[in-house]
Amino acid sequence: MRVTVVGAGVVGTMHAWQAVERGHEVVQIEREAEARGASLRNFGQIWVSGRAGGEELETALRARELWQEIGVRVPGLGFRANGSLTPVRGPYELAVAEAAVARQDAAARGHKLLTPTEARALNPALRGAFDAALYCERDAAVEPRTAQLALRAELSRSPHYTFLPGREVREVTGPGTVRDDHGEVHRADAVVLCTGAWLGGLVRELAGPDLPVRRVRLQMMQTDPLGEPLTTSVADADSFRYYPAYASPALDGLNSRQPQGDTAAAHRMQLLMVQRADGGLTIGDTHEYEHPFAFDTVEEPYEHLTEVVESFLGRPLPRVRRRWAGVYAQCTEPGRVVHRQQVHEGVWLVTGPGGRGMTCSPAIAETTANELGW
Repeated sequence: MRVTVVGAGVVGTMHAWQAVERGHEVVQIEREAEARGASLRNFGQIWVSGRAGGEELETALRARELWQEIGVRVPGLGFRANGSLTPVRGPYELAVAEAAVARQDAAARGHKLLTPTEARALNPALRGAFDAALYCERDAAVEPRTAQLALRAELSRSPHYTFLPGREVREVTGPGTVRDDHGEVHRADAVVLCTGAWLGGLVRELAGPDLPVRRVRLQMMQTDPLGEPLTTSVADADSFRYYPAYASPALDGLNSRQPQGDTAAAHRMQLLMVQRADGGLTIGDTHEYEHPFAFDTVEEPYEHLTEVVESFLGRPLPRVRRRWAGVYAQCTEPGRVVHRQQVHEGVWLVTGPGGRGMTCSPAIAETTANELGW
């Protein structure tokens, strides 16, 4: 079988990986020299803890298994089973953590409620004051800036894989057939469009104007090396407001009795923090849904994140050396992990994993491969 994958972000690259692993001839086309979208501009978290119960959690858990398996073969991914801690303060945040631990699927997530002493034994860098911490053993991390490069380097060892950068697919010319902006026609048994937040042009022509996917903008930052290990990923209780696993009467109580501060609410913020291989911290993030998006970043969210991080670490944050904004595509259909649609004979669109893209991409690609009979 011949497969054409359009897009070299993590979703596209995992589709190429699945096809090559199953012995197929694969051409992967990327309009830039390298992917530059949300697949690089994220935390690199394999984030199981906050996923909605049911299909979303099952997808995340399967993806977690696949990430670990691939990480053994591709050390350049930087895969590490570091888990996560969410320190909580006060009775309302604590109640949400207790409700999470009481879920029927808490064991599958590896959820435990730790005392401050237990949390600091696991992550000694958390010297600030907090009352307890929600631990998720199944969370993990990879290096987002280099993961696609490492995966593609391994794919390139196969004689069945070809990477074509700097080409934009402009037209579907027949069943399983596309033409790029170099005028080259690519014929295959299956074409998978994994174009991320690029939802105009060919995608709009094929899928129509009512595609149930929206674009979301975020702001993040990265620091100089911390100077000590941050042994787990770290979140704050605002993440409870954002992730569906924490929906509960306890969360209703948190929202009504202890609402977000003005800056966090205005920018729809949560703290997520992961230490990079060089010791720096990736910290975010915000969520912007209204179009048109701003073309610049604003300082108030960074100031808020710095304050929250310093309160957990009990020390000043290292110098911020990078700030950036990114845009990802998010499926708007309730309960859907990703939007997967046949848009032409032999052509499928796979987009809209939202903030789940880095976490769930291996399992999303595996499902596509199974459904298409690869």
